[in-house]
Amino acid sequence: MSDAPPRTVHPVHPARLARLAEGGGTGRLPLAALLALSTTVFATSLTETLPAGVLPAMAGDLGVGTSTMGQSVTVYALGTALTAIPLAAATAAWRRRRLLLAAVVAFAVANTVTAVSADITLTLVARFAAGMAAGLAWALLAGYARGLAPAHLRGRAVAIAMAGVPVALSLGVPAGTLLGGVLGWRWAFGLMTVLTVVLVGWIALAVPDRPGTGRAARPAVRATLAVPGVAPVLAVTLVFVLAHTVLYTYVAVFLGRVGMAGQVDRVLLVFGVASLVSVAVVGARVDRRPRALTIAATLLVAAGAAALAAPALGPAGVYAAAALWGLGWGGAPTLLQTAVGDAGGRAADTAQAMLVSLWNAAMAGGGVVGGLLLDRFGAAALPWTVLALVLPSAAVVVAARRNGFPAARAASDG
Repeated sequence: MSDAPPRTVHPVHPARLARLAEGGGTGRLPLAALLALSTTVFATSLTETLPAGVLPAMAGDLGVGTSTMGQSVTVYALGTALTAIPLAAATAAWRRRRLLLAAVVAFAVANTVTAVSADITLTLVARFAAGMAAGLAWALLAGYARGLAPAHLRGRAVAIAMAGVPVALSLGVPAGTLLGGVLGWRWAFGLMTVLTVVLVGWIALAVPDRPGTGRAARPAVRATLAVPGVAPVLAVTLVFVLAHTVLYTYVAVFLGRVGMAGQVDRVLLVFGVASLVSVAVVGARVDRRPRALTIAATLLVAAGAAALAAPALGPAGVYAAAALWGLGWGGAPTLLQTAVGDAGGRAADTAQAMLVSLWNAAMAGGGVVGGLLLDRFGAAALPWTVLALVLPSAAVVVAARRNGFPAARAASDG
């Protein structure tokens, strides 16, 4: 028997135990897991907007007009907007990894049906189902990312997870359009299925599991709206995304009006690169300067819209305006998801689901509102509409300094 004196066992402080349970014990970000979440966001965002790049080919193959085929984007957004909250509530008790895997598998099935469908009705049903799966994934992704990170890095974790949005818009959509032109639009959707199959394995291997929130503990929508700070964030989300979508949906028409119809891809590339810069800046600073960054985002989009509204705008001015627009827009998903997660507290999951619903409702509504404006007033009205919507959003951010968009996040992270 050893004569060495027994070692003293020091109890672990309860606060450290809590940090370890939250996944923040190492003080580092689990990059492999967060990149898997970001790839999920990329796949859902790209699938939502991919038809815009291959619309004529899809319409011709399915024997319908382009306006009818355009509804494939609308029904996707509606699938997300209408079902994110009820599906998130129904699956509140599910383990998070199991729920994420189920959503990704459903997404793969819906994309496969879209790729092989020869009937417009079946295609629209598959697109609606894909939107449902995407909405369920989006409703849990930000909270999942926050839960995997230490408290002082939660905003950065959300930034990494949400980076899939601008990557999809700036790189994925042009690549998907090119692929659709070379191999056919069905191959583009088929490759999305391949990506999601790979993603299933990635999630299973690299993403740590987390418990569900529990059905009984999940707050109702009305109770969540009553939580201080949630309503301002949701209001800004609805109006800000609506403003962006009004112009983004019809940017090709607007560029045609100013004599740049042949430069749509280059203008969107500038917008996309600026969005990626925005993601990097927001990701590095969101944990320290969330309020200032959100105010800056709204003002940058307003400045871009004001520049586009100028009567004698030349090509250089359009490119500069697109850069301002992208710098303001790219970090918006991170900023708004972080804000609603912080404000929601125990109701954060419900608040996230509500944000996802409003986000997609605004995307669907932006196409409708922009189309009505285009028919009645012409493309010149689009940037003025963006300006009229974004400036009140900035005012709400400035006013909500106590709850919703506070300067510091320390209290919410505890």
